[in-house]
Amino acid sequence: QVQLDESGGGLVQAGGSLRLSCTASGRTSGRTFSTLAMGWFRQAPGKEREFVAAINWDGGNTVYLDSVKGRFTISRNNAENTLYLQMSRLKPEDTAVYYCAASRTSWVTSRPNEYPYWGQGTQVTVSS
Repeated sequence: QVQLDESGGGLVQAGGSLRLSCTASGRTSGRTFSTLAMGWFRQAPGKEREFVAAINWDGGNTVYLDSVKGRFTISRNNAENTLYLQMSRLKPEDTAVYYCAASRTSWVTSRPNEYPYWGQGTQVTVSS
């Protein structure tokens, strides 16, 4: 089993920045963090969970939700089993619980059903 632990959420004013971190441990089917694609998702109150960003196993390919392109950057450090989401120019509509997720494959995907492992989430609140 892969365990994921997010941190870095908090309260920030509009226009500010936050960096989320996700530390992974364990393995699945003999595979470890460094071989799996990873993603960030978010869920605002009363809304469905939505894809935010994903990165493939070696960091060479990334995809983003259109509304966060140019403001958010996903990255990873495989030596430290850590995934990051640098969020800049935050907007009130970015307020949500942010979840880190590990894919079942090495290749980037935005589909939630391709991610069998999820963290517990971290709250991000952006005030206007």
